[in-house]
Amino acid sequence: MNAFKPRETLTEQVARHIENLIAFGQLRSGERIYEAAMAKEMNVSHGSIREGLLLLEKRHLVRNVPRKGAFVTPLDEYFVRSLYETLQLYLTHTGQKLAKNWKPEDMERLESLHAQMQECYDRSDLMAFLELGIEYTKASLAYADNYFIVAAIEDLWPSAKRCAFVAFQKGGKHVLEDNLAHMEESIEAIRARDDQRLADILGRYALQQCQQVLAAIRSTDRKGA
Repeated sequence: MNAFKPRETLTEQVARHIENLIAFGQLRSGERIYEAAMAKEMNVSHGSIREGLLLLEKRHLVRNVPRKGAFVTPLDEYFVRSLYETLQLYLTHTGQKLAKNWKPEDMERLESLHAQMQECYDRSDLMAFLELGIEYTKASLAYADNYFIVAAIEDLWPSAKRCAFVAFQKGGKHVLEDNLAHMEESIEAIRARDDQRLADILGRYALQQCQQVLAAIRSTDRKGA
């Protein structure tokens, strides 16, 4: 018997649409989001837009400023370093649990996602590559066994996707290649149940991607100067 799956609410649909506009650079760092214009564009009420923006504030993509409106959270060095430091702490903790407790179906899932990402790389499908990368990381939470960590990471995904897009857009195919190499290395460590090696891999990867995002931001700032 199939489990009941409620449809995504209108608020979630609105939030998802605006999230993608921000993640893929159509709404830029620090830009104001005009509720009336967004409501007209999406053919929904102002209230639905407002609720979606409140949800995105929780997910760190939007700042609602009293009497001024909603603004895209600035993508600056402080934000990027904070994001990757937090992701490293959480994912290292949950990854070590996975390395110790994984079952064959977990490994099959990780290897399948890696293979799909390789296919996306081969056909230069960046959007699908990004989405699968998030799914791969979510799969590594199978043994997190911690409500607060899982909830916190869920709220960080949109910012992680946003940063990854910036890095990929500026860094070209070698950034995708770095991601695939990191996954191969991680899968080997998980298969060997080597939690310490996995922690080292995740730490190096977080630092590397943080540096790639910062380099991309600095490059954009120089061009805009």
